[in-house]
Amino acid sequence: MTQDQFLKLLIADEFPEPTLVEREAGGFLDTHTHPFEVKALVVSGQIDLVVDGVKSVYIAGDVFHLLANEVHTERYGNKGVQYWASRKNVSKDDQPTSSHDCLSP
Repeated sequence: MTQDQFLKLLIADEFPEPTLVEREAGGFLDTHTHPFEVKALVVSGQIDLVVDGVKSVYIAGDVFHLLANEVHTERYGNKGVQYWASRKNVSKDDQPTSSHDCLSP
C-alpha cells in the first residue's frame, strides 16, 4: 500500500493524521495493550506482532491493525522499523471483539 492509499484509508475509517514511529534494530516490547485502536503503514524495516499466539510479519508496504486493548507483543527487525501510525480512541461500547487484520500491498 502506498502512503497516499493509506491516508485515504485513514480518512475513510475516521482515523486522525498519522505520526512517524521509529523503533531500534532488534528491539521488542513484551506483552502489552494500548488504550486506543491503531492502523499503521510500515515504511521500512520489519515488525513482528504476536496476537492470540499467532505471529505476523510486516514489511514495507504492509498495513497492520490492532484493536484497542488487544494483547500483543512487538519485535523489530535487524534494521529496526519505521511506520506511520494513527491512533483512534474508542469508547468501551464501540470496541470490536475481532482480532487484528493485515492489508498487504
